[in-house]
Amino acid sequence: MATLIQSSIQSWRFWALLSAAFAALTAILAKVGVAGVPSDVATLVRTVVILALTAAIVVVTGQAADLARIPGRSAVFLVLSGLATGASWLCYFRALSLGDAARVAPIDKLSVVLVALFGATLLGETLSPLNWLGVALIAAGAVLVAVGA
Repeated sequence: MATLIQSSIQSWRFWALLSAAFAALTAILAKVGVAGVPSDVATLVRTVVILALTAAIVVVTGQAADLARIPGRSAVFLVLSGLATGASWLCYFRALSLGDAARVAPIDKLSVVLVALFGATLLGETLSPLNWLGVALIAAGAVLVAVGA
């Protein structure tokens, strides 16, 4: 059992599933939290909480010194990623303030489709025909959930 737990913790699939579970919770909690609050203010609160939690983890785990060792190229791309994340969150919270979480989240998850397309075209990643079928089904499913009656 300990070996199974250890191998799970080292698996990207384990962390991706946890990410999906927390993302689902994020949508529901954010939908409730954004009620009566400007979406940009709600995004700020969320961001401050994430910053504080992540900073605490970095300090407690002794990784703070690694901040000074980030290569310049990595720093540029991490900053750009942060800007994209901020823009995404601002748009997501605005969408949640205007629409149902059950319809907003699937549209947001079209990011999965875009990642597959960007990964293949910009990063040279390869997906099998079966993988592309899955990407197409994700796109179709998101559209059906978002526009369905």
